[in-house]
Amino acid sequence: MTKFMTKRIFLFVAALFLLLPMGAVAAVPLASHVFVVVEENHSYSSVVGSSSMPYLNSLIRRYGLATQYYADTHPSIGNYFMMTTGRIITNNDSFSGTTSTDNIVRHFLTAGKTWKSYAEGLRWTGYTGGDYLAYVKHHNPFAYFTDVANSTNERQNLVPFSQFGSDLANGRLPRYSFIVPNVLNDGHSGSLSRADYWLKTHIAPLISSPTFQNNGLLIIVFDESYSSDTSHGGGHVAAVAIGPRVKAGYKYPYLAQHQNLLRLTMEALGVTSYPGAGATANDMVGLF
Repeated sequence: MTKFMTKRIFLFVAALFLLLPMGAVAAVPLASHVFVVVEENHSYSSVVGSSSMPYLNSLIRRYGLATQYYADTHPSIGNYFMMTTGRIITNNDSFSGTTSTDNIVRHFLTAGKTWKSYAEGLRWTGYTGGDYLAYVKHHNPFAYFTDVANSTNERQNLVPFSQFGSDLANGRLPRYSFIVPNVLNDGHSGSLSRADYWLKTHIAPLISSPTFQNNGLLIIVFDESYSSDTSHGGGHVAAVAIGPRVKAGYKYPYLAQHQNLLRLTMEALGVTSYPGAGATANDMVGLF
């Protein structure tokens, strides 16, 4: 190899590193477990720094915050589908059918990863029916996937949130957990103070657990902003990354949306194929 060729290769490699966000590593670090908690219908400015959410803001100060995170659409259902299929699928919150679109479950099954959707107020394990009291189906996208609804085995991964504490205590957590508070506890129909209390009550024990401290990753994200904010489709929202390998107090300054969350959570579990827009989305590796 000539000196000229060696120099060109060196310059090419150096240029690649310059394209990475400051402080980024080459890949999202592998996580032992990944958790996604979805909150509802509040803007970034009403959450970050809010006295109504002291617990969530304590996590923001300690871990990582995506400062330019935007939902994809209004109303809710399209955002939940984007987090799990990489596509909006529908903007009809009353959608009552199923979808055979490529989705996160299909890729988990191929990669041999376990999963559960923990939905507060779900009537029973495997329930794929409609709304019941404070449980709303369109916040639980897994219940629409044919890969789940048509499978006796996969339906068993749709569980009431009341099972989460025992799964944590008894070492039965799956590799991926999608956590859905009911509409009184997620900020949708209740106050932000109530949502924050729910997080402190149920999520603080998770974060302090040995299971999570062994390279766990948790994302707490709002599905959409106020309906008046249509920036990037669904408005400016808060997304908080929590984990022992997240940069302490870091503010991630790059544009991100729910497809980036999809890519990040799958990549953290070592999955190498992604549905929909997850295939081309940035993985937010700069958080680590």
